[in-house]
Amino acid sequence: MLLWALVSKRRHIVRTNIELAFADWPTNKQRELERRHFRSASRGMLEGALAWWTPGDKLSPYYTIEGLENLEKARRYGRGVILLMPHYTSMEMCGKIIGLHVADFYPTYKPAKDAAFNAAMLKARSTGVAKPIASENMRAVLKVLKDNHVVSYSPDQDFGRESSVFAPFMGVQTSTLTVTARIARASAAPVVPLHCQRLAGNRWHVRLDPPLADFPSGDDHKDAASINAIIEEQVRRAPEQYLWLHRRFKTRPDPTEPSPY
Repeated sequence: MLLWALVSKRRHIVRTNIELAFADWPTNKQRELERRHFRSASRGMLEGALAWWTPGDKLSPYYTIEGLENLEKARRYGRGVILLMPHYTSMEMCGKIIGLHVADFYPTYKPAKDAAFNAAMLKARSTGVAKPIASENMRAVLKVLKDNHVVSYSPDQDFGRESSVFAPFMGVQTSTLTVTARIARASAAPVVPLHCQRLAGNRWHVRLDPPLADFPSGDDHKDAASINAIIEEQVRRAPEQYLWLHRRFKTRPDPTEPSPY
């Protein structure tokens, strides 16, 4: 709650996101979710330390994992597997848990601007996984998939109009990357949705859904809408655990419309 009080710029972003995504909620309920999100995001930062440095055997009593058979089913195609991994506040722990069960897991990441911090983050995130890959390094991603390994990709951030289309998310037309479909098309790798939810009592539950059917369809708008719908379903289960701290609705379909932030 100290962060909620001090970081007014981020509080404004979170508040705007919640007002757009839950427009039918009364103001008091929106404000309650806003505070719950800051608690969840703060816990996520502390969990990052647990995920990076705690041995797997110490974590095993505190999580459950469901749907590993879906991953194995997808792997049988021999084209690798793309894990659709949205930005939840439990994202670091989710990656750690997957790494404990999937030896050839290659998570993608967005490099930090600060070189020293990026090096430290990369070193920490390399523990317990095959190797992190920068998300823009498509050649490395496709190579991993060609070798029938598992790679994660997180498409739910606003990168403007480049490589994006507008598709509904939480009732809002949202700039959505088409990269997931492009990777799947280029590699013929199936896409398996991955979710991680923080539970009461310092526990986590990781769920891998069945591989997406008829994906990619060849229609970027349809594929983007499908991905957003999958993420939205989990967001509505635990809305405080989605990463509302980033400007998810920054780019508008009408270029003349100002950013809501």
